[in-house]
Amino acid sequence: MLAKALTIVPEPDSVAGGLGYEPKWDGFRAIVYWDGESVEIGSRGAKSLTRYFPELVAECARQLPQPCVLDGEIVVRSAIGGGEHLDWEALSQRIHPAASRVASLSVETPASFVAFDLLGLGSESLLDAPFADRRAALETLFADLSAPLHLTRQTRDVALARRWLVEFEGAGLDGVVSKPLAAGYAPGKRLMLKTKHVRTADVVLTGYRVHKSGSGVGSLLLSLYDARGELRGVGGASAFTDVRRRELIDELAPLVADDPHGEGERSRFSGSRDMSFVRLRPERVLEVKYDQMEGERFRHTVQFLRWRPDRDARSCTFEQLEVPAGYDLAEVLSTPVE
Repeated sequence: MLAKALTIVPEPDSVAGGLGYEPKWDGFRAIVYWDGESVEIGSRGAKSLTRYFPELVAECARQLPQPCVLDGEIVVRSAIGGGEHLDWEALSQRIHPAASRVASLSVETPASFVAFDLLGLGSESLLDAPFADRRAALETLFADLSAPLHLTRQTRDVALARRWLVEFEGAGLDGVVSKPLAAGYAPGKRLMLKTKHVRTADVVLTGYRVHKSGSGVGSLLLSLYDARGELRGVGGASAFTDVRRRELIDELAPLVADDPHGEGERSRFSGSRDMSFVRLRPERVLEVKYDQMEGERFRHTVQFLRWRPDRDARSCTFEQLEVPAGYDLAEVLSTPVE
């Protein structure tokens, strides 16, 4: 089941039957199947994640008291500044083709599973049951479970949920999800409501990658100046129409650098994809919309808003970025119901 984006956390009476509010986790969405003998973990796109998280497979088999189907999020917790924080980079490294590396990472950066829905229990499907009933059954199922299996927090207090939206970002969370208490589970439907952090930044355009079709600009490469006056890559912007991709090739041609060919960093998700790019002179500024940072990079691909011809590229520094107050992830996981 998916979520529709809102700009504010909605009032509980805005949906028939009321709303329950939960933190929005930023990890790998996963469905865990436990039939009493074996555990399977599937991604939102129906790909198997089982081999990448052997520690979760073992803990689910050891702790889950009866067969069930769980909806939740796989995350990695890292200690930062005396507290804990979601670590997206460490999580992304867990998708590795080598079995030996998977085994070592399961020890070096073990994952946790945060459950937020129960789709089946024993031989019974709960898809048609109201979410309030599924949540109650999930709380009973998790009553005696322990880390790395967690039950997400929930409240019906909208004021508290709005406080979570601000405070929990400091632990790396992504916002708040509002769930209709009377609704069944509808795969592929956007019945849930999500409120995420939305911010803007002025960034320097330093290159582009050609679209995978071979025609037009696929993504813009973005940078900011650090305290030493050096440009540092912070992420990319994409999702252009076919027409706009072709227009950008001509529009950006005057900015192509004397040494136009570059090679970008590869991630676990890039595979054999061509990571080469066209280098541009750092002269053009654009405004983008983003949710949050992961270290010195945008956590997710950002959205292009507009060109900023009024801004000097040198003025686009990290200082403009809002830094959330720190919050300990362990506190987020400590109390499931409020």
